[in-house]
Amino acid sequence: MDEEKHSNNPTRLYAPLSLAYLGDAVYELMIREDLVTKRDLQPRKYHLASVRLANAKTQAKIVTEHPDFFTEEEREIIQRGKNAKPGTLPKSCTRQEYHLATGLECLFGYLYLEKRTERLNELFELCLSMVEPAQKET
Repeated sequence: MDEEKHSNNPTRLYAPLSLAYLGDAVYELMIREDLVTKRDLQPRKYHLASVRLANAKTQAKIVTEHPDFFTEEEREIIQRGKNAKPGTLPKSCTRQEYHLATGLECLFGYLYLEKRTERLNELFELCLSMVEPAQKET
């Protein structure tokens, strides 16, 4: 994407952590929808399955193991999110994993605001494919 398009795109003006905040919610909603529509579980088991799908280690793995999946524009959005300075870090992952996960969440938020539903769904399917089959079943 050329510089002129970048500068005329208001979504690019949002702070990376704001996009990540929204992206986290979008990703969580997509996970919940997938679980509810494909499985009949008790609420506690929905939660356990959701936690396995939405974690920084898995999200970081998506970014590092599939760099060619992302367009140049998407890599730039991920990099913006990765470079953001969050206030705290969870104990469940490394600093690098958390920054990569934030970058991926930033991309989810960006694609959502851009109404790029088809690409958002492709990204979500990639995320699902990264989870071990045994982890999906609860």
